[in-house]
Amino acid sequence: MILIKNEQENIDFDSSTLKKQAEKILEHLGYQDFDLGILLTTNDEIQKYNREFRKKDKPTDILSFPYHTELKAGDRIKPEVEEDKNLGDIIISLEFVKKDAPERWSQTLEERMPILLAHGICHLLGYDHIKDEDYQIMKKQEETLLNQIFDS
Repeated sequence: MILIKNEQENIDFDSSTLKKQAEKILEHLGYQDFDLGILLTTNDEIQKYNREFRKKDKPTDILSFPYHTELKAGDRIKPEVEEDKNLGDIIISLEFVKKDAPERWSQTLEERMPILLAHGICHLLGYDHIKDEDYQIMKKQEETLLNQIFDS
């Protein structure tokens, strides 16, 4: 089940589109029966999470909290019990993205969100971009996931 909670009130955003995009991605990955949590929030709130979990005292666009923390990029989750059917949680600051998307990426909020969704899901599945070679692998997976959203 995909659960989206929009706890911010200042930006009008259609989370039903984001949910459909997440469903397409999870179906492509073969994780359609897994749980995914998405929290849409403010800069102040994401800054608290960023400070607590990453020791970076500033807002950011997205944070990912994988349920399967030892999963390596490209490996499959093999649930042993029902609770293992959980990918994890993604937190996105709509406030940050709304400002950052046009300035940094020349995109609208609506154009940027599926990209962040694919990025966040990749992190939940063990991908990262710390090293250049890992970045290339993650970028390719993100593109594959985005094709699922826009080619169907």
